[in-house]
Amino acid sequence: MNPHPPHHEPDAPRDLVGIGIGPFNLSLAALAQPLTALDAVFYEQRPTFDWHPGLLIDGATIQVPFLADLVTLADPASHWTFLNYLKTRERLFPFYFAERFHIQRAEYDAYCRWVAENLPGLHFRHQVDAVRFNPERDVFEVDFTQLDDNGEAEALGRTYTKNIVLGIGTEPYVPEPLKPLVEAPGVPVVHATDYLDHRHTLLAADHVTVIGSGQSGAEVFLDLLKNRPTGRERLHWLGRTEAFAPMEYSKLGLEHFTPDYTRYFHALSESTRDRLGTTQWQLHRGIDADTIAAIHDELYRRTLHGGWPDTVLTPGVRVRTAGRIATTKIELHLEHTQQNTRSRLTTDAVVLATGHRERPLDRILAGLDPYMRRDSRERPRVDEQFRLVLDPSVTGADCHVHVQNAERHTHGVGTPDLGLAAWRSATILNTITGKEPYPLPTRTAFTTFGLEPRPHIPPARTAPTLTPLVEGR
Repeated sequence: MNPHPPHHEPDAPRDLVGIGIGPFNLSLAALAQPLTALDAVFYEQRPTFDWHPGLLIDGATIQVPFLADLVTLADPASHWTFLNYLKTRERLFPFYFAERFHIQRAEYDAYCRWVAENLPGLHFRHQVDAVRFNPERDVFEVDFTQLDDNGEAEALGRTYTKNIVLGIGTEPYVPEPLKPLVEAPGVPVVHATDYLDHRHTLLAADHVTVIGSGQSGAEVFLDLLKNRPTGRERLHWLGRTEAFAPMEYSKLGLEHFTPDYTRYFHALSESTRDRLGTTQWQLHRGIDADTIAAIHDELYRRTLHGGWPDTVLTPGVRVRTAGRIATTKIELHLEHTQQNTRSRLTTDAVVLATGHRERPLDRILAGLDPYMRRDSRERPRVDEQFRLVLDPSVTGADCHVHVQNAERHTHGVGTPDLGLAAWRSATILNTITGKEPYPLPTRTAFTTFGLEPRPHIPPARTAPTLTPLVEGR
């Protein structure tokens, strides 16, 4: 590695180029910052750090404890911990007395912004256009466009690197039957990720339908419910799952979000991994129990003076097709999967709480396509250290592409979970440096996920021997 990264020469290869600055690459940048021998730079096309602003609903919390910040689970002594953020804001004592293990989304966003605004090596308004491998120099070439305040091209640039870390995030998912509605103007059909931008319009609509039975759907439904008049709520909430089910949040259930389970999942066959991916939805697509309780409490409160709220909550429903009626309404063609019945629903606005999908890597990695190794479904293969499996002509030159939150098919349900961010970032940095700047635990779960020899039990720490005090000394 370059021992003097502050004096970087333009044509000299960097040790690491991060593409995208969301929470995961921000975690990587925060853990990389103290490694003074590591020459790292990060590019993001947006003007500032921006974490799902349309879902920062008042009171909504993240679904992991505050210890799942950017760095703590790899380096609790880091300058970039959430607790140190509170200290710099003189909010440590109020947080202590608040006794909150799960913080609000808006507070997590503010914390990440504090990190992004103070970390060196982050370049916003830099759009990465292409990545290529240069076999003559044994480096990657990364072409980028520097954008002005209006998002227009201002300058072109190129940098060279031995390692790339892709953290380009996810994108809103719109089911195929609903795509024509989103693409056409007129009646509001918005994805939940843009909810706050359209909240005023949605609250003014005569009838609103929320589609999606996960956490974001529950939060949007609750917010609409609390802000519409009693007896005239006119809300539908539809979901494909068989119930508005709680998130699996038991302590042993949560061990699916440990490095131990990630390693176990990675070692399974491709077909087994794919099958598990369809059965574990309640681990990450369920609803926080407090949110379910808040919805029920609000519905119950509206029955106190007689009558029921004008709401319909129906799970086990899929949208077959959808269309517009004139220019003012939407007609949804529904199918109930258990009853095998069909019906139609007319509504004035739709919120799609249909989740996110991994953003395809093909566009940004088109130049590396000849070198990429894929599985039977043409997905990139990813090794245990979060590196794309590339042709030996690339990896033999010690050039690697690491991915963050693009490996659920190989690493399992914990891939998008904030609780594994610091561990994954530390794993990547340990691999790139060839050292161990961040020692990681050998065991992280009480559960042994497969039939294997007796699991490793880390030795207990031995207390230091104390020297007896001698009277008179």
